[in-house]
Amino acid sequence: MKKAGAIFAFNFRFYYKNKLMNIFQKQFILKGLVLQFLTLVTGFLLSSCSFSKEEDLKKVSYFSIDSTRVQTGGATMIPVTTSTGKYNVWTKRIGNNPKMKVLLLAGGPGFPHDYFEVFESFFPAEGIEFYYYDELGSGNSEKPNDTTRYNINSAVEEVEQVRKALHLEKDNFYLYGHSWGGVVAMEYAVKYQNNLKAMIVSNMCSSGKEFNRYIQQELVKQIPADALARIDNLTKNNDFENPEYMSLVTEHFYTKFVCRMPIEKWPEPLTRALAKLNKDYYMKLQGPSEFGIIGSLKDWDISNRLNKISIPTLMIGAKYDEMDPKHIQWMSKQVKQGDYLYCAHGSHLSMYDEQGYYMKGVIDFIKKVNDK
Repeated sequence: MKKAGAIFAFNFRFYYKNKLMNIFQKQFILKGLVLQFLTLVTGFLLSSCSFSKEEDLKKVSYFSIDSTRVQTGGATMIPVTTSTGKYNVWTKRIGNNPKMKVLLLAGGPGFPHDYFEVFESFFPAEGIEFYYYDELGSGNSEKPNDTTRYNINSAVEEVEQVRKALHLEKDNFYLYGHSWGGVVAMEYAVKYQNNLKAMIVSNMCSSGKEFNRYIQQELVKQIPADALARIDNLTKNNDFENPEYMSLVTEHFYTKFVCRMPIEKWPEPLTRALAKLNKDYYMKLQGPSEFGIIGSLKDWDISNRLNKISIPTLMIGAKYDEMDPKHIQWMSKQVKQGDYLYCAHGSHLSMYDEQGYYMKGVIDFIKKVNDK
């Protein structure tokens, strides 16, 4: 019995000794796993902090200022020389990025920069430096009593003077033109593309003749017959200041082909820009009617010169635009390095009525060119 009891006691101690060793081994392994996990977590957090610091540095760099100078919020008056003298045009820079600098050319002719304020909601987050610019005679720029400069060539030469003053160069200068601004951008590229990195032409066709063709052959068909008859009658009588004319054009043209929103919901920067239009400039080149160009732009045509543009170029068209999107797509194939962005739900102001898609397309193009 004593021997059996001793054997039992030995086996009992051996069994629990092994069991305790197994428990300790498992605890040791578990502690090792915990330590490895904590090491990974710590490393991830440290790398996250490092990444966060890098992002913070980028933000600081983008919004940095020269503290040795009086701050103006980025606004600068730039002297330009015309055939009649020297005047000042207004510009404003937002952000800092030595690789991506975009100069925005507004439409009209004669619209100020105001409706481009939408870019402030998109470009800074992407680190894109950009510039507002009011042409001479428009917006915040000087307004000399001189209509002789209201032509394409003067506008192009003014942009070149602004470029030099802002130190925009071939390795960072992106020129964006919307509508009339697209006319100026394309003509500038033909003459000065050695100063450009890339160009964006938004909602603009290649000639006055094409502009008139599309409106008269396609868009007027979408206007109710009674409204069109009344518009035609007012047009024949040159009664463009008649409130009825503006009411009819707003209902049947502007809210369908310019900005597809009820007029009372048009964004404030847009309505502000409309109120500040340089009418003399607009009338000389466009004319009083929205249903066809009768000013000097009717004879403008760059169609046969698009093939001279060799820089990367994005052409933007929209389904409901007053410009033919198929023609704009054709334009993108005439330039040497053309891309085409089609806004299937947008109109002439797709930066508002198809905003997310439009802005993503513009930003993606800029970054694609920058990454080459």
